Amino acid sequence: MEQLTKATLRRAALARRAVLSPDEVQFRSERLCEQLIQHFPMAQWRWLHLFLPLAKQKEPDTWRIIHRIWAEKLPVRLAVPVVQADGISLRHYELTPDTPLHQNRWGIPEPVATAETEVFPATLDAVLVPLLAVDAAGHRVGYGGGFYDRFLAECGPDTEFIGLSVLDEAPVARIGDVLPTDVALHACLTPAGIQRFRAS
Repeated sequence: MEQLTKATLRRAALARRAVLSPDEVQFRSERLCEQLIQHFPMAQWRWLHLFLPLAKQKEPDTWRIIHRIWAEKLPVRLAVPVVQADGISLRHYELTPDTPLHQNRWGIPEPVATAETEVFPATLDAVLVPLLAVDAAGHRVGYGGGFYDRFLAECGPDTEFIGLSVLDEAPVARIGDVLPTDVALHACLTPAGIQRFRAS
């Protein structure tokens, strides 16, 4: 049996995601939005961090969550990441309906950064984390850059880490090459439901 390494799981998940139609991604993204609202106390959060989707990668369309929060006037404020010039670190900025956006070098939308709108990781109540696969302990497989592990390590002890996946799959038993610097999730949402790994 092939070992369940991050590289193996990443290739397989990207292939499965690539065959999803845009309509299917949207349907699954709406299910993720409903799961988030059903299972988490969003109205009690002060700050929710989420990623803006890269559509060509068939990522979850987090705009569904964003627009739902704005439409329902939930009190939670939103923060999104901006990749820094060093190519390995993130800083984070508030997202409002009036925030100007531009595309970074990977085609990912990012807010125009200002000192007044920067949000610090220690202030976040919850982070929605992109992933390709997850194991039964909450360890995730992302794109391999380590951006989110470094970022999550900067968050406060009570920040809740919630994975989002458009793939309707149960966690694998164990990822074979987890590193000491990998930060485990508290929960993962798929269109089918929620998997919890540890208490926040």
